[in-house]
Amino acid sequence: MPLLNGKEAVARFTYTRQETKRMNLTTTYLGFELRSPLVVGACAPLTENIDNIRQMEDAGAAAVVLHSLFEEQLRQDRFELHHYLTQRMESFAEALTYFPEPEIFHVEPEAYLEHIHLAKQKVDMPIIASLNGSTLGGWTDYARHLEQAGADALELNIYAVPTDMTRSGAEVEHEYLDIVRSVTSAVDLPVAIKLSPYFSNLANMAKRLTDTGVNALVLFNRFYQPDIDLETLEVKPNLLLSTPQDRRLSLRWIGILYGSLPVDLAATSGVHNASDVLKMLMAGASVTMLVSALLRHGIGHIRYIEEEMRHWMVEHEYESVTQLQGSMSQINCPDPSAFERAQYMQAIQTYQPGGKPIFEPSYYFG
Repeated sequence: MPLLNGKEAVARFTYTRQETKRMNLTTTYLGFELRSPLVVGACAPLTENIDNIRQMEDAGAAAVVLHSLFEEQLRQDRFELHHYLTQRMESFAEALTYFPEPEIFHVEPEAYLEHIHLAKQKVDMPIIASLNGSTLGGWTDYARHLEQAGADALELNIYAVPTDMTRSGAEVEHEYLDIVRSVTSAVDLPVAIKLSPYFSNLANMAKRLTDTGVNALVLFNRFYQPDIDLETLEVKPNLLLSTPQDRRLSLRWIGILYGSLPVDLAATSGVHNASDVLKMLMAGASVTMLVSALLRHGIGHIRYIEEEMRHWMVEHEYESVTQLQGSMSQINCPDPSAFERAQYMQAIQTYQPGGKPIFEPSYYFG
């Protein structure tokens, strides 16, 4: 391509800006028409601050999933209320130990409800509340409180690591279904379920969850794995942010499930830049959840991703997100087997070894 002079370059840039502005990025998720597929996922450091939520909307976020309220917090709140009501007669004025110990959790249930109420006053985008738990407990009652506080939708994050050797996979699945069914029957809010990939037949589980009345599947939950401190000999949590490579599992299953179930599909884990978003949309996602990318680059990164998306769509002559969505899913892909076993065999045959030999000490100890 020949070099452009100053005036031509300015004219072309202006033309490109006009073209990108005309791109239709709107999508639908949980019954809402969103300005784009860029949604902020659940993350306490990002969403506990109302000013942050306002900045997210200003940067172009289409919706936000608030940080999770944990089942343990609800249990502790109920236990403490019962304890201090029943034990009060045995206390006396000078007993300093009458007062509750400091909370383990930094977000109290009542404060969470107030946070929803305040966020709804400050921004126009949908506010999605998040409940995180693993058993059938107080979810139902609190889900109603979230609805009354003004939440536009609810994301259930069932974070369970089954370790009981006497429990079958079928029992674990039934517990998931019971939890989701109890919540969907208690509220009129749209409900999304954030899934892990660890089911013997994920496609079947996705269908059964859809039958409970959920409106969206969020793929996938990342289970944070513990680590061992070799100096203190302690088992410690080790939070690692996602990388773009982490999107592949979500991309695969979104591509497989798209068009087979009457629910929205949300992609989470590994969404860091415009190419990640575009690939997820092509697989069939309605929205993409941003967390690690914003922790690394700041809230303003949302604006950068959107600009890059618009430029790519102009260059490749796409007019809308709707045109992209599902275009490379299993039902629309030129080679549907690419999502299944045949692709695995091809990947093995084409891999070229490289990198450090596995016997080098630095490979293990850095």
